Amino acid sequence: MNKSSGTVILIIALGCCAPALSGCGGWWRTTPTTATRTGPAAPPAAAPLAPDVDASEGAIRYLEAKVKNNPDDFIAYNKLAGYYLRRQRETGEASHVALAARAAEASLAALPAEQNPAGLALLAQAAYAAHDFAAARGHAERLVAIAPRESYPYHLLCDALLELGEYEQAAAAFERLGRLEQFKTAATETRRARLALLRGETEQAARRFGDALALAHEERVVERETVAWCRWQLGETAFSVGDYETAERHYRDALTTFPDYHRALASLGRVRAARGDLASAVEHYERVTRILPDPSYVAALGDLYRLTGREREAAAQYALVEQIARLGAAKGALYDRQLALFYADHGLKPAEAYEIAARQYEARRDIYGADALAWAALKAGRLGEARARSREALRLGTRDARLLYHAGLIARAAGDSAAAREYLGRALELSPRFDPLQAAAARAALAELSS
Repeated sequence: MNKSSGTVILIIALGCCAPALSGCGGWWRTTPTTATRTGPAAPPAAAPLAPDVDASEGAIRYLEAKVKNNPDDFIAYNKLAGYYLRRQRETGEASHVALAARAAEASLAALPAEQNPAGLALLAQAAYAAHDFAAARGHAERLVAIAPRESYPYHLLCDALLELGEYEQAAAAFERLGRLEQFKTAATETRRARLALLRGETEQAARRFGDALALAHEERVVERETVAWCRWQLGETAFSVGDYETAERHYRDALTTFPDYHRALASLGRVRAARGDLASAVEHYERVTRILPDPSYVAALGDLYRLTGREREAAAQYALVEQIARLGAAKGALYDRQLALFYADHGLKPAEAYEIAARQYEARRDIYGADALAWAALKAGRLGEARARSREALRLGTRDARLLYHAGLIARAAGDSAAAREYLGRALELSPRFDPLQAAAARAALAELSS
């Protein structure tokens, strides 16, 4: 089969169920809309977007039956994988990832990647969603070789490289992507926004997320999870620099678009805590943990219970964090970093926290992996390693109060009071209430150093 017919297969395989772009892998668009030729307009005000859960579930059941009767129907397998990935993005449910991977593998067994690039792209997305970023990179690199003049392989490659901490290679991939894409697309803007955040370019990141939001509204089919994700990312960007009022507005806009969107619900709980309304924060975290008991949400709820004097309930949430993480271990390393940070934040199991963080760092050397290892190393009494990894975590100039807070406590432990005061002061100036418990610890440490 020639290259042009392979492109036709890609388009047919995507059909009407191509997954919406998002923070978990994204997708592509082969041609820009008319609006993208003159630059994106401002996005419309937040409004509810209709869910398609019933249609999606119906399509999944139909496609599952179809491939059961015809195991060589690679197009049906690709559509099925796309629907599974969409459901994972909407719900956060990890079981959809394994289903998507199996469907993509079956598609590639029916027709190899050279004639079935959509199957390989879906497998790359499934690997990314499972946090197997090395595999995602490998699949994306193969896609680049198969379709070097297409932009979507570079979207997937940039995603994986950023998560692996291979920032120079990611910059090169972005440069190649810029030569391929004549017009802005939402898929590219979200990725450029992520790179800007890592580099500490917060205002640029906010502009790019705003452009992505406007472009997402111009798609032929407007995906509510995509729109909600962009609004949530605008909120995260505002929160990171302490603009809690703007952050809350974006989170509420995301929930207007997509009620019960777990990311926005959790972040709304966090910003309510930052604004001093602990009762509202508890309410939002209780709601989100009923929807999706992600370890980070459960731990945050435990912290809020602890702050409000509900010690027994806090202990129950902390025990649940470990239980969920252990159950998740059967599906890979999905929650390893969260568990290591949970232990280090709460002074629990320092040796195990270090072991988990070190294992994660060997596989994934991004700045947040370096920070997790630095924080766990400090708690495990490995001060030299903590200092080295903390420097690595700060190497891009990322404006993240948590990274600066960890660096401050590591500097204090090393006896460098001047550096400790600088880091802690910067953290609290950037986002004074970045975390209900850790920000309080940062304030206490700074006060002690300044006395």
